[in-house]
Amino acid sequence: MAELWHWLGLLIYRLLTLYSWIMLARVLVSWLPVDPYHPAVRLLRDLTEPVLAPIRRALPTVPGLDYSPIVAFLLISVVQQVVLRLF
Repeated sequence: MAELWHWLGLLIYRLLTLYSWIMLARVLVSWLPVDPYHPAVRLLRDLTEPVLAPIRRALPTVPGLDYSPIVAFLLISVVQQVVLRLF
């Protein structure tokens, strides 16, 4: 049973790492002059917006700057550390 918990923790940790890379790709794409309606760009937005939108609403508005990805990266890192300790 301990082996199962170990693998489950590892899976969660790696999925969070994958999600971090997806979020990083969205941040990088937002700096490039690309078509926002391109299917790859829309996929990145669709995958990350459910996490970023609530964070964005909770943060104070700063014109021209979006700090929600930074907060999301920090939260993912905290969750990963908790997963490592629990599993």
